[in-house]
Amino acid sequence: MSQEMDQAVPATEEVPDEQVALRADLYRLLARLIREPADDEMLAWLARLELEDDDEGSRDPVAAALTGLAGAAADATSSELERAHFRHLVGVVQGEITPYASWYRNGELMDQALVALREDLRRLGFMRSESSHDPEDHLAALFEIMAMLIEDRSAETATFFMSHLAPWTERCLDDLARVDTAFYARTGELGQAFIARERSQLAAETERSPVRIIEP
Repeated sequence: MSQEMDQAVPATEEVPDEQVALRADLYRLLARLIREPADDEMLAWLARLELEDDDEGSRDPVAAALTGLAGAAADATSSELERAHFRHLVGVVQGEITPYASWYRNGELMDQALVALREDLRRLGFMRSESSHDPEDHLAALFEIMAMLIEDRSAETATFFMSHLAPWTERCLDDLARVDTAFYARTGELGQAFIARERSQLAAETERSPVRIIEP
């Protein structure tokens, strides 16, 4: 997904750069793990993750989920995950999980949710990359778009999330958290914890401006 956009930055409270970078990084990490199998370099990086072990951090569901993913990465191999990724998220026709908005919201691929998403992407100035083979409503693509909107401090971030991610991503990630490969189950749990936190924060933002959520 490429980007051409010039969004206004809200004049309200300023979020620290560190927090902005962390949110964008988590979206990109989840996108990377969902889009393609983790290679040896990614597994080694995840296994080395060390989070601050304090009272506040231990109660944070996102930090706990990251710790769980780090442990699963230490026990996984790239060859194992290549097979598991194909089985869970790709498949010959479809994987065990179909990570597309249209599938979860409309019950069919290339359906209403994708049409609405494409309209908003054009309005925001996003263009589909020529090298991309997936429709724009793939979960990894939407996570990548969120990362870019956050980094640009776009005024559209909360509205985009509530319109195109909030209605279905937690159900998809819950399905991922139930698979029989520990690494991908922990990935689903991390996604659940992070998206639940995002929903809570961004829903409060959208209360200040109405948002239209398209349901099937």
